[in-house]
Amino acid sequence: MDLPQLLLVGLVLLLGVVGVLVPGVPGTWLVWAGVLWWAMHERSAAAWTLLVAATALLLVVQVVKWLLPPRRLRGVGVTRRMAAYAGAGAVLGFVLVPVVGAVPGFVGGIYLCERERLGSHGEALASVRAVMRAVGTSVLVELFACLLVVGAWAGMLVWA
Repeated sequence: MDLPQLLLVGLVLLLGVVGVLVPGVPGTWLVWAGVLWWAMHERSAAAWTLLVAATALLLVVQVVKWLLPPRRLRGVGVTRRMAAYAGAGAVLGFVLVPVVGAVPGFVGGIYLCERERLGSHGEALASVRAVMRAVGTSVLVELFACLLVVGAWAGMLVWA
């Protein structure tokens, strides 16, 4: 696969990860489509293995999301700014502490946003709890799975 096409696949994967944080955007499916596109052009055993593993993981995530309580964004005051902080925190945590760092990064991003908005530690912590109960778990599960797939894809590029 040539470089411009590889960059486009990376852009689709990035849009998918960002799409997880935006309600109504099929972020998980964009990540899967990007991996499918890459595997169709790469045609190696490793590429097909990654596609099968990503498919299985993302399907399991869809089932898990279905089992979790529905998202109630308006009731807890989730804003675009909070979603941006949470997403940036998850990506930063994923890079700094590979894989497992996404979870504390996500929660830390929400806390930082709420701390700036509310001012005190206690109020920010209470708000983080409310957000995580209402929407955080669902978004976190989907974001974590997408970051795993994108990280595995990036690892395949470096490894190959």
